[in-house]
Amino acid sequence: MDKAFDLVVRGGTVVDGTGGQPFEADVGVKDGRIAAVGRIQGAGAEEIDARGQLVTPGFVDVHTHYDGQATWDERMQPSSWHGVTTVVMGNCGVGFAPCRPDDHDRLIRLMEGVEDIPFPVLSEGLPWTWESYPDYLDALARRRFDVDVASQLPHAALRVFVMGERGANREPATEADINAMAALAKRAMEAGAFGFATSRTLNHRTSDGQPTPTLTAAEDELMGIAMGMAAAGRGVLQVVSDFADPEAEWAMLRRLVERSGRPLSFSLLQSPRAPRSYQLLLERLHEATSAGLKMRAQVASRPVGVLFGFELTMNPFSQHPAYQEIAGRPLAERVAALRDPAFRHRLLSEEFAAERGFAGTQPRAWGNMYLMGEEPDYEPTADQTVEAVAERRGKTPAEVALDHMLTNGGRGMLYLPFLNYADGNLDPAYEMLTHPDCVPGLSDGGAHVGMICDGSFPTTNLVHWTRDRTRGPKIPLERMIKAQCRDTAETVGLYDRGLLQPGYRADLNVIDYGRLKLKAPQVAYDLPAGGRRLIQRAEGYTATIVAGEVTYRDGEPTDALPGRLLRGAQSAPARMAAE
Repeated sequence: MDKAFDLVVRGGTVVDGTGGQPFEADVGVKDGRIAAVGRIQGAGAEEIDARGQLVTPGFVDVHTHYDGQATWDERMQPSSWHGVTTVVMGNCGVGFAPCRPDDHDRLIRLMEGVEDIPFPVLSEGLPWTWESYPDYLDALARRRFDVDVASQLPHAALRVFVMGERGANREPATEADINAMAALAKRAMEAGAFGFATSRTLNHRTSDGQPTPTLTAAEDELMGIAMGMAAAGRGVLQVVSDFADPEAEWAMLRRLVERSGRPLSFSLLQSPRAPRSYQLLLERLHEATSAGLKMRAQVASRPVGVLFGFELTMNPFSQHPAYQEIAGRPLAERVAALRDPAFRHRLLSEEFAAERGFAGTQPRAWGNMYLMGEEPDYEPTADQTVEAVAERRGKTPAEVALDHMLTNGGRGMLYLPFLNYADGNLDPAYEMLTHPDCVPGLSDGGAHVGMICDGSFPTTNLVHWTRDRTRGPKIPLERMIKAQCRDTAETVGLYDRGLLQPGYRADLNVIDYGRLKLKAPQVAYDLPAGGRRLIQRAEGYTATIVAGEVTYRDGEPTDALPGRLLRGAQSAPARMAAE
């Protein structure tokens, strides 16, 4: 006898994504959709006892970089370890389509530099079974995943495809170039791109140090592409910018939206160079949305911070001559050398000429650096810096850093917040997270594999902001769930998910809220070519469900891979759209 439901989640505390108060209910699923929410009498072919636990919609992560990983892997980890059921990739203007065969290495070097994904990993992992952007989507459509995957057209790839060397060298686009890019953007939106992404920041460079091809793209180029999207009637603009001249840059972004009619989101963080600039942009954003323009900021829920360690891209001793002597050895051999008293003394006492820039100065910024523990603290206090710890222990900061990195067999890590932490607290992040025109994002899942590990942002949103924060106000649970489920989904045009209501897509999480916590970052060697990457897992996700199928139980993957490529905006269920 057939069961009334494919799945019933029984007796949980439902936080349904509307922003309303949690309530106790059952959730019934049929044919990949929410079929009922309330007291359910009918049985499910499968049932989950959620008593005492939260039941939420699946999380929608609008800022990831799985463009390469999605071509060789079925699991979009680390995101799918953290309750994420939909990812949007192609952000920051980098990706792998469109691409002519002669430009494969060029785009790999750009992704290697911008997103810290090593050249050998991408060179071996990418199958390159496409040239056009629609062909890239077709390649993804033949695959299955543990989450739904949405893609954006990356400006750097588009520019190089149309302009070749001129595009890579940031030469101005001609009228013919702009018309060609506009036509390709229109075709990409019609093929299923969720939008178009560009980068206007000096932080984004190729692995050989060259700025991203899109850095100085003029307004007429961006407007032409936006109008190509307008001709298709589809797609969201996504921008990351230095906002060096915030008023001028903002005015240009606003004109793009006003003329094209396409929605736009931009990355917003607190910079230590201009710690109050984010507030000006919040004011301008509010003015724009009050005038009816569809604009939102993507914001981070904790500091964007670099991790240093002996297994990672950098550590505080990377430039020391003594360390360079052993840098190429296996970790165990390096640890043995670093524990040798004579070698340790030489390392700590030698002088060296630090390189200029971030790599030369920041790995020894002891007054802003923290010891990463087994239970990460992403809002640490000034008395926890390496410098402060060293003073209490009667040691030098370099000694404290070395000792910590040698823990756990040489796998200890140091943490340096460099964005969103200019005030030494997360009050600016709170201001942004609670702004009505901001959505949580910027996790960069799939990228920065040797320096940054922020794919766990969705778990931080719950653990830190709704439950554990002590240094300032918290955010109500129901508000945070709405923000990272419904609000993020709507930002990219996904109106079919983010709510636990009949007719909506059956993407859910069952969460043991009291037990939910982040584990420490660690290194795995599971990328193509044996490549290394930082990963971070969590405890407390009892089940994650995609399209009605359980994809994770207690943090471990099942055999289910119901995720698919999404092609363009998704409409709300007909019964809900009519209300």
